[in-house]
Amino acid sequence: MIKFFLMVNKQGQTRLSRYYEHIEINKRTLLEAEVIKNCLSHSKDQCSFIEYKDFKLVYRQYAALFVVVGINETENEMAVYELIHNFVEVLDKYFSRVSELDVSFSVSEIHL
Repeated sequence: MIKFFLMVNKQGQTRLSRYYEHIEINKRTLLEAEVIKNCLSHSKDQCSFIEYKDFKLVYRQYAALFVVVGINETENEMAVYELIHNFVEVLDKYFSRVSELDVSFSVSEIHL
């Protein structure tokens, strides 16, 4: 099961966040900071799956954006990895070459 979906830039700023479990706002901020730190600290040569607390992180980097999905232990990491790619392809078609600014300013039009 997917717990959350994040899009962040290389500076660590969250551009899109969607939670599928209730998490208090102040805990979301801490969670996002830790998740972003973990993903940004990995090099491109390392695996895109990270075990973190009681769930896993699956992430992909596209230019200056990172897409991070938090999943439970039983979810298929490769399926989520492909889901991220499909999501980015849809954004690219929708926005005609999606960029970070497109995501920042047009999030209200996208319903996850």
